[in-house]
Amino acid sequence: MKTSLALVAGLLGTLLSLSAHAGDRVATARASRMKDVTALFATAGTPWPTDQLYVRAFKHEQELEVWAGPKDGPLVKVKTYPFCAASGELGPKRREGDLQVPEGFYTLDLFNPVSNFHLSVRVSYPNAADKHHQKPGVRLGGNIFVHGNCVSIGCIAIEDRPIEELYLMALDTRARTKRDAPIHIFPRRLDAAGMAALEKQAGADAERVSFWKSLQPAYTLFEESRQVPRTSVVAKTGAYVVTPATKAPRAGR
Repeated sequence: MKTSLALVAGLLGTLLSLSAHAGDRVATARASRMKDVTALFATAGTPWPTDQLYVRAFKHEQELEVWAGPKDGPLVKVKTYPFCAASGELGPKRREGDLQVPEGFYTLDLFNPVSNFHLSVRVSYPNAADKHHQKPGVRLGGNIFVHGNCVSIGCIAIEDRPIEELYLMALDTRARTKRDAPIHIFPRRLDAAGMAALEKQAGADAERVSFWKSLQPAYTLFEESRQVPRTSVVAKTGAYVVTPATKAPRAGR
């Protein structure tokens, strides 16, 4: 009995220690980086706290963009963070252990304050499109994050100071809006020149080119409107459907 009580007490002590450590890490980030976050929004000309946060990542350019603004748009760019590490090549993630950074339309759906890479925010891979393309007997994997430090095995690393800013932006926006921020991960900027470069790189791989073309409307619509397009997945084919954003109705209408 004494041994059991001692074990329980030890486990509780460990949990309390981890909880305190997590709180300390986020609290430290908030104390040291919140002024910088506020300044970024002020410079961008959009209020903080924000009603909408949108993240875009470009693997070829190795850049992660943060956009923000009112819930009915248009959004403005708040910051561009360079990748400091990202593994794999251009193309979607199709199996566990392939070292690929996913490509497609996701959300930032979980916050890890005790990450091995300082702080991390999870990308909601695999989504419905990824699952549709899963081959029998092949595991898709998961636990894809944007995180600190500077190492990657399928994640996007942006170093510790930048992840503190992004973590606080995404965490506080979710607390305010009760929604996960979307993150769209592209192979590269999908303008005409970018798509031509991808087609040249893919060669005879028509399936990969078709996949990249399915992402292009989301890139184009946002470039044109600065509003986050709506995305969905066709259940029977796993294909993405991208449509323009719809503005929220104004009060009294």
